[in-house]
Amino acid sequence: MPALALEVTGLRKVFQVAEPARGFAGRVKALFRPEYRDVEAVKGIDLAVEEGELLAFIGPNGAGKSTTIKMLTGILHPTAGQARVLGVVPWEHRSELSRRIGTVFGQRSQLWYHLPPRDTFELLSHVYEIPRADFRQRAADLVGRFEIDEFYDTPVRKLSLGQRMRCELVASLLHRPRVLFLDEPTIGLDVLARARVRELLLELNRQEGITTFLTSHEADDIEQICRRVAIVNRGELVLDIPVNELKHRFLQVKVIDLRLNEPCQPPAVEGVQVLKHKGHGLKLEVDTTRVPIDRALAELFRTLSVADIVVSDPPLEEIIGAIYSGEMPGEPP
Repeated sequence: MPALALEVTGLRKVFQVAEPARGFAGRVKALFRPEYRDVEAVKGIDLAVEEGELLAFIGPNGAGKSTTIKMLTGILHPTAGQARVLGVVPWEHRSELSRRIGTVFGQRSQLWYHLPPRDTFELLSHVYEIPRADFRQRAADLVGRFEIDEFYDTPVRKLSLGQRMRCELVASLLHRPRVLFLDEPTIGLDVLARARVRELLLELNRQEGITTFLTSHEADDIEQICRRVAIVNRGELVLDIPVNELKHRFLQVKVIDLRLNEPCQPPAVEGVQVLKHKGHGLKLEVDTTRVPIDRALAELFRTLSVADIVVSDPPLEEIIGAIYSGEMPGEPP
């Protein structure tokens, strides 16, 4: 049985938040005797992640994702529960753990703003006490792999967001971490930059077996990087299944894109809705709870002259959004 990289049991975090005071008298009273209320950000999460696994840890804003990551990296102490990352309790052995994990936060940089990446990496090699020969070899490998040679000596302030994010990833990987925490690593990147970052993360996982713990609002990040998804909402873990199973169990519709040989009016088919119809193009949505996909296709081919066809699932973000809102028409088996 594979070893566990992360093991979480009953993890809970409660914050005390000051109650807003009303009126002048209330504000004066609050200066001397403020009143607080408890806000439960994380409500007893149980989670186990095997070494080398690629996990998407997702949820809406305020779901408790960042709070959970801060506890797993030792930044926050939990109110209750237990957690082990690579066999150690994060908040009790933060210094030791920091040498074995890497973190990338899309909105917070670990690079020195006015220094070029080369100098930042040099500084980090001393922070992590990486032997000189190992650092040179590792830095050369990552610089080439992430293709940052051309701006290796350019101050970070002059880099584009995509260039900076690649440097952030190199900085987090210099000390050969066993677990990589990624919080919105592709936020703000263009399509090509996002695709390149995903390719590199998958390559590192295959070659080095790095366990990846990813949070993202990008459905493509989840589909293309991760094999398993854990969904949290309001501080609770509501679903934990493989990404493919998520789509299979909760997918109730299919999207059909047709290219017609000649423009014509689409037939009325039970359970089939026209999403877009213009010239030779036709886009349809099929409710598979009302009509099997093969029967819907047979009806369409009977009356339409089709040059090309693509049958696909709706975007994963729509499926996840429906799970959040409880609008799925069926329950998982």
